[in-house]
Amino acid sequence: MDRLIHVSIERPIAVIAAILMVIMFGFVALETIPIQLTPDVNRPVITVTTQWPGAAPAEVEREVVNRQEKELKGIEGLESIVSRSETGRARVTLEFSVGQDMTKAVLLVSNRLDRVGNYPPEVNEPSLNTAGSEDNAIAWLILKKLEGNITPVHKYFDLANDFIKDRLERVNGISEVRVYGGAEREMQIIVNPESLARYKLTIPDILDTLRMANASVSAGAIDEGKRRYVVRTEGDFESIRSVKNVVLKSTKDVLSGRITRVKVEDIADVVFDYKKPVSRIRMMGEPAIALPVYRKTGANVIEVMRGIRSAVSDINSKFLIVEKLVLTQVYDETTYIDSAINLVQQNIYIGGTLAAIVLLLFLRSGAATLVISLAIPVSIVGSFVAMAALGRSINVISLAGLAFAIGMVVDAAIVVLENIFRLRQQGLPITRAAFEGANQVWGAVLVSALTTVMAFIPILIMELEVGQLFRDIAVAISVAVLLSLIVSVTVIPALASRLLKGNVQEITTGRRINLIDRCASMFVQYVLNFTRAVTNNRAMAASAVIFVLLVSGIITTLLLPKLDYL
Repeated sequence: MDRLIHVSIERPIAVIAAILMVIMFGFVALETIPIQLTPDVNRPVITVTTQWPGAAPAEVEREVVNRQEKELKGIEGLESIVSRSETGRARVTLEFSVGQDMTKAVLLVSNRLDRVGNYPPEVNEPSLNTAGSEDNAIAWLILKKLEGNITPVHKYFDLANDFIKDRLERVNGISEVRVYGGAEREMQIIVNPESLARYKLTIPDILDTLRMANASVSAGAIDEGKRRYVVRTEGDFESIRSVKNVVLKSTKDVLSGRITRVKVEDIADVVFDYKKPVSRIRMMGEPAIALPVYRKTGANVIEVMRGIRSAVSDINSKFLIVEKLVLTQVYDETTYIDSAINLVQQNIYIGGTLAAIVLLLFLRSGAATLVISLAIPVSIVGSFVAMAALGRSINVISLAGLAFAIGMVVDAAIVVLENIFRLRQQGLPITRAAFEGANQVWGAVLVSALTTVMAFIPILIMELEVGQLFRDIAVAISVAVLLSLIVSVTVIPALASRLLKGNVQEITTGRRINLIDRCASMFVQYVLNFTRAVTNNRAMAASAVIFVLLVSGIITTLLLPKLDYL
């Protein structure tokens, strides 16, 4: 450390170059760090969703949920299973232990689900999702009709789902776009009960016949000479007419020998229409379709939002105007992010200014204040390099850590500069004072910085949600404090050796502020008198300690706010 301090004093140009490089790399890193509201919290959760249109919750639980839980309960690392049976949908949430390899967990869950068989025919294949259900949309879009459009808005579901959703999901950083409030198109067979009774048919008869008719089946292969033909039957429905022509029943008259065939068109009307909406969304009293937009983990919300705005403008101007529709963004998370980040930045600027003012009042030297104040931007901006290297993001938590660090990064600089100033008052040459002043206290400064960093080590290594949530604040403060330690033993001696060459006695005697100095002298005298009294009387010392503990405990109990999770 002696060598480092000596080199810093002898080569101030190299120190200034290092400062500029740190600041430059900090601003470059700032351009690459993702900006979002809160840190990403990776929960070891997998959600299995199974759709069964039209099924009651009791049927969903009996036929789907119970079977899936039976196979999934023995997976390695599984801590809890929570299931939810709803109308037409089953949802099973699997929570794994902290540190679980989620790639392996997804594979295990998928393999176990393959064991579940004999689902009812209408049940869709289960889908897996590793995103937590608490993830919030970064934007909400509303699709509404323009004046003159008389088509019900729910009939634009296919447009929203097939075109608008697809266009938005191509924006870099978007993971998913959902569509709420519309109705899908479907083939509807509206049965006439009287005709059904006349031909002695039932609904299950119709379902079974249609299911068998709507299938393409391989019929093997036929060898003919040197050729081999693969035979298959094509039975997929491709039009309303193909559904109407499906034969449901054939009967032969014994007397006449005539065969009578009953087709779907004889007992039902077949139409291609929209499902009946099960939910409705209104915006400012008008029916609408809502599209929430979700980002990918680690994506820069600011850049993603620019892409969303560009895509919305492109969709409106080129496609929706023809349909007399308009897509409007009604929620933008960046509005709150910008507000929160600006508030924290404002606190950083104000806090830095107030710290400099306090330093000026105590040191009474503009040069000394400037030397110490340089530790603030160097430590804060340099922290961005470490945050980028560690994959952290700019958010309210990390910025709060930087705001807290402002008052902490000047501590080491104050200790070093005050010792240099003291040695200058004793008559040492400026170069010698700068070296001895830093060399004498660097051990104490190091220990002080390490105690701050050590307090955050448990958070840095904690894998729980709280550890992930507050890791940014630990990284920000720890890096800023460590950088301030380096600044205090390199930058401070180098600049002090150049800026404190004048008569230091003038600073203490010629730059007085009467009112402040008079109050400060009275306060110092009172504290010293109280200290002498306490140190000379053991009973009084014990009473003072007990009094302070009781008062602080009572105040803490009375003023402790309600505890809540961020």
